[in-house]
This record gives sequence, structure tokens and C-alpha cells, in this order.
Amino acid sequence: MAFSGFPAEAIQFYEELEADNSKAFWTANKHRFDQLIKAPMTDLTDALDDYGPFKMFRPHNDLRFSKNKAPYKTHQGMYGELEGGSGYYAQFSAAGVMAAAGYFFMGKDQLKRFRDAVVADGTGEEIAGLVAEATGRRYTVGAIGELKTAPRGYDRDHPRIELIRRKGLMLSKDFGAPKWLHTKQVERKIRDCWSGARNVCDWLDAHVGPSTEPPGDRPF
Repeated sequence: MAFSGFPAEAIQFYEELEADNSKAFWTANKHRFDQLIKAPMTDLTDALDDYGPFKMFRPHNDLRFSKNKAPYKTHQGMYGELEGGSGYYAQFSAAGVMAAAGYFFMGKDQLKRFRDAVVADGTGEEIAGLVAEATGRRYTVGAIGELKTAPRGYDRDHPRIELIRRKGLMLSKDFGAPKWLHTKQVERKIRDCWSGARNVCDWLDAHVGPSTEPPGDRPF
């Protein structure tokens, strides 16, 4: 089916799951998840397939290495990656919709290429300018994390040290839950977000590119 938005009942489902994140609740209400969230999200991945193909994340949390974690995710995410290496993400939850583009997590090989390009005057000044310009357009700059100090071999006093310390570089927008959440405008808003991040993604694809590390060493 063509994507037509997320129903209001989908927000209610996640609000209830946040209040009762138990196997009993999930078992009794999985049919609601399939109908209210999984189905429209699948339609959305089809509508945005030119940025994909997309992977929809499983609704279950991985509890193997963490204690005191809820067994079920209270959001549904989708992720696609183009040949150049840049990734495209969208997420639905009780809080609404958010979208992001860039390199959320960089492998060791990518980090070396990224940091060297940031240090170099020409490419470094270019990406610093692109990030500043995106911030001015109300993008949030983020990644999986960043170091507290300069990585080994890099000057802690470098003028672009904030970028050098990052473990990735992505731009995101949190749209909340406006009325258009329940319409096909969601697709356009996500497209606009991804399109607006294109200059940063192009820089990353040109100077970083895909990781050559084994897939098991990366989160996607």
C-alpha cells in the first residue's frame, strides 16, 4: 500500500508500551504493533526506496550484554545506505518522527580518513563551514559519541578539534508529533531533511567513504 502517515493509535501503542514494557503486554498487543507501526513503516521504506534499500530494526532490544534494559524498543527505526557510504535514518515513536543523514558510526578506517580530512586546511575548512551552515538551518549535529580529548596523534589545540573528536558525523531533525504525522507529508518532511544534509553527505562520501571492516564490527 502507498504510505499515508502514522495513525494516532500508533502513538497510543508506544505510550502504553513505555508504561508496561513486559512480555505479557507485547504478546497481547503485537497485532497492534504489526498493524499500526510495522505496516506504515514498511510502506514508508517503499516510498523512500531511492535512498535505500532500507533495513527496519527489530522491535526487541538485545539484552545479552546489558542488565536492567527494557525488552522492547519504544521506537521503530529504518536505515538505508547509498553506495557512496552515507546513511539515511528515520524513526517513529510516541514523541513523533525524527530523521537523520550522514555517518552515525565510523569504523577505524573511516575515522582515520575523516580526521585527516578535517585536519587538512582545504577539506577541513570546507566541512567546518558546511556543518556551521547546517546548524544555522536548525540541524542537530551528532554521532554515536565523541572523545573527551584529542585522539592519539592529533593536536588537542587544533581549531577544528570538536570535529576531530567525533566518532561520526550526522545531521538530524526532530519533528515532534504535528498533525501532518498522520498524513503522507511525513515522507516529504523526511526527504527535505535528507536533501538538506546532502552537502555534508557528499563531503563524507568523497573524503571518508564506506568502511572496509567486517560487517560484524559495525552496528549496521
